[in-house]
Amino acid sequence: MASLKLMFNGEMQKEIPLDKETITLGRKDDNDIPIDNLAVSGHHAKILTILNDSFIEDMNSTNGTYVNDTLIKKHALKHGDVIKIGKHELKYINEGSAAGSSDQFEKTMILRPDAAGMKEEEGDHVIEQSVNKIAREIASADSGAHHAAAAVNARIRLINGANAGTELPLTKILTTLGKPGVQVAAITRRPTGYFLIHVDGGAGHSRSKVNDKEISAQAQPLHNKDVIEVAGVKMTFIIE
Repeated sequence: MASLKLMFNGEMQKEIPLDKETITLGRKDDNDIPIDNLAVSGHHAKILTILNDSFIEDMNSTNGTYVNDTLIKKHALKHGDVIKIGKHELKYINEGSAAGSSDQFEKTMILRPDAAGMKEEEGDHVIEQSVNKIAREIASADSGAHHAAAAVNARIRLINGANAGTELPLTKILTTLGKPGVQVAAITRRPTGYFLIHVDGGAGHSRSKVNDKEISAQAQPLHNKDVIEVAGVKMTFIIE
């Protein structure tokens, strides 16, 4: 898991794990990382983490956010990057990312709607590459994505198969589901809504469907009561 080492005057004060999709930094107490310094804005910056990638975005702070002494608006973090906010520094630690090997990445876990209990299964190298690419695109496009569904309740309800009638809340920015080797797709949450994205079609190169129509290579917008079909399992998308 990636983390931040908070430092002041060259001395480490504490290490904070990036165990949430969004971590906020600022002078006010309601931030995940409050920094008591007048040079720091009330809500200064935020860090979005999806899978093994983290992005920092300045929140229109008065004195700006710096990464490796360069003023940034949004920046993809790399292991060893030093973030400067006011008089404080935060060192980004993510040795898995630095290794540059797919074996070091957080394993992509795929929900199996066809299996009893919707157990999870690890994806292979191809799926991991595809999912990590999707995650980076989401994060770099708009790190405000975590606000998209703050006021709604989105979920899927299984129509057929071993888990017919089961509901799954869509609480993550990216939910991967399907059957490895057959068909895998991802439901993503964006500022503009929810989308279904093709991840892998197995040997047959098949794609998931929305309302009985096969999706394209582009992200497919989802609407309330749409019927999604992934690896032969149908489910209703519900948003309230």
